[in-house]
Amino acid sequence: MHNGDSPCTTGTVPIAHFMEGKFKLVLQKAVPRALKTIWWIFRITAIVSFVMFLLKYTGILVWIAAAVSPVFHLFGLPGDTALAYVSGYFINVYSCVAVVSTLDLTARELTIIGAMTLAAHAIPLETAVQHKTGTPSAYTVIVRTLGSLALGVVMNMLLPGKPVFDADTVSLSQIPFFQIQGEFMPQFMDWLIRLGKLTAWMIVLIMLLNVIQRALYEYGLMAHISRFFSPLLYIFGLPKETSFLWIVANVAGLSYGSAAMIDEIERGGISVRSSNLLNTHIGISHSNLEDLMLFAAIGGTWYWILLFRWGLVTLLVWGLRLYYRIIYGKEEGTL
Repeated sequence: MHNGDSPCTTGTVPIAHFMEGKFKLVLQKAVPRALKTIWWIFRITAIVSFVMFLLKYTGILVWIAAAVSPVFHLFGLPGDTALAYVSGYFINVYSCVAVVSTLDLTARELTIIGAMTLAAHAIPLETAVQHKTGTPSAYTVIVRTLGSLALGVVMNMLLPGKPVFDADTVSLSQIPFFQIQGEFMPQFMDWLIRLGKLTAWMIVLIMLLNVIQRALYEYGLMAHISRFFSPLLYIFGLPKETSFLWIVANVAGLSYGSAAMIDEIERGGISVRSSNLLNTHIGISHSNLEDLMLFAAIGGTWYWILLFRWGLVTLLVWGLRLYYRIIYGKEEGTL
């Protein structure tokens, strides 16, 4: 017989209070970190996107694309895809898709430019994110850039229907280095509106991801997630403790998932080695839902885009593990 003044400790009310207390703790830990990261990402995004807006407005971006366009024949791509690639490399996938959608490309060409762009896009911003998580910026830029170019060459060699291009007829001297592209204010306002929309989406997604990450730890679910994905991660050469960040990078991407990634590194959730291995993988293969479907929607073959990048990152990660073992006698160390 229970004492009327003593509530049952196994009742639903104490459990509810326990769950509520846990969630408050999650918010107390997650929100300040998320806000700090949001402000950091916003500053980088605003600066980089404004610089790219100026390069596009002044015509310099067009000149840069024209300068590298002959190289794109090595990838089985016409020269005018250079502008799409350069836009994606410095800005984001959407800017590449916007240019690509104005071109008359085959499914083969869309697949190749898709794989190259998804391997190396938003380089200034995403390099800063990966540097924040412990991987040197120079390493990130080199691996993602050379990896992207290697994908183009290999896919052009292996995919059926390799084209033959005539020599370029347009001389770079015919394209002005500086040429104003229309009125300033309408384009500036368009850039400002797009930045505002991106910022709003960034706030919501980064906050949500950080809360989910903290909740998974507080409620003891992270270990289950790690065990579930460990067989796949082993194939990729990734340690099981990187499972959650691997999921975040594949679902949300590097920019939006940055708060969760930075928090995981700073609290000691994964080692330096694991961080470098993960960043090598997700630098080239991330955001495999939204971004991948963007290229599929305009005619690219999504499974070739995914499989070629997975093949490349698997080789790179296992190669990095071998490097650690040779240099350090084990798989720890820094780049």
